[in-house]
Amino acid sequence: MIDMNRIYLISDIPGYSPQISRLLSMMNYARHTTLAAVKDLSVDQLDYLLDSESNSIGALLLHYAAVEYAYQVSTFEGRDLSEEELTIWGPALNLGDEGRTVIKGNELSYYLDRLNEVRERTYELFSTVDDDWLDVEEEFWYNKPANRYFMWFHVFEDEINHRGQIRLIRKRALA
Repeated sequence: MIDMNRIYLISDIPGYSPQISRLLSMMNYARHTTLAAVKDLSVDQLDYLLDSESNSIGALLLHYAAVEYAYQVSTFEGRDLSEEELTIWGPALNLGDEGRTVIKGNELSYYLDRLNEVRERTYELFSTVDDDWLDVEEEFWYNKPANRYFMWFHVFEDEINHRGQIRLIRKRALA
């Protein structure tokens, strides 16, 4: 759904309200730069750990999908992840020891498929709401109010933050 001819434009996307279009535009650019950072990585490179406390690139990619999925459930369905969903997404949400143990041995296509599946659902969900939906406030971190716009900003802000880690790990894995 990323229009590469418009990747540097934060603008309207047909079928979406103006602010949702802009949010999706920013999410698309963040994803575009993530995909460039992981292009052509092997399984060994995706599994590479800088040390015993670090996360792998593969785990970080799955983390992106897990965070986005969790925000879909939270903001569109108004609920927490179920036990079944936590079985699927928990290691990627938690990372650390759990992620290092479970998330490994996958080809890049595995991670890209998860990212695309979740993003396609995000596009479907955003097509059902308008800009007013973004303004709805809910209790968030530390019992403080946040609107859905901030929550979805955090989805791609988290991706941008971890992309820096991916670039560092990639340099070390390819050294």
